[in-house]
Amino acid sequence: MEFDELIYKRYSVRAYRDIPVEDEKLHKILEAGRIAPTAANQQPFQIIVIHTADRQDELKQIYRREWFTQAPIVLCVCGIASQAWVRRDGACYVQVDAAIVMDYIILEATNLGLGTCWIGAFDALAARKILGLPEGVEPFLFTPLGYPADQAVEKERKHLLDLVRYEKW
Repeated sequence: MEFDELIYKRYSVRAYRDIPVEDEKLHKILEAGRIAPTAANQQPFQIIVIHTADRQDELKQIYRREWFTQAPIVLCVCGIASQAWVRRDGACYVQVDAAIVMDYIILEATNLGLGTCWIGAFDALAARKILGLPEGVEPFLFTPLGYPADQAVEKERKHLLDLVRYEKW
């Protein structure tokens, strides 16, 4: 798929079919996350693959929407701040790195005909407990991963002139 087509085709999937994700596709998606750029190439992240079968009730403690556990897999991108690059003014880039990793995952999933939905509004304490995260590892993002059972709905976007400035504010 051409990149222009890919970025316009991607949407937030909120209904999933009961079809397993092939191991080869999962591997390609995880590989896309692995090669994502990170600040100073520190790679301060881990991706947790969670199979949802027989875990729906437990996983709904993390995010309560029904469709969250419809997909056969949920992915979580965790960040490890102690391994992340820090700018001179103290800004830690762990969240930026995690976001880039998730974007690569989501774009590759779309490229392979799978659906995802970026989730940041989850219960972090429940996620830490259920995923058994050690101290210093933070869950930043989740996405279900599966075959869409819905259709993209066209969303309005701001005009480019409302979002871009040249040279100065």
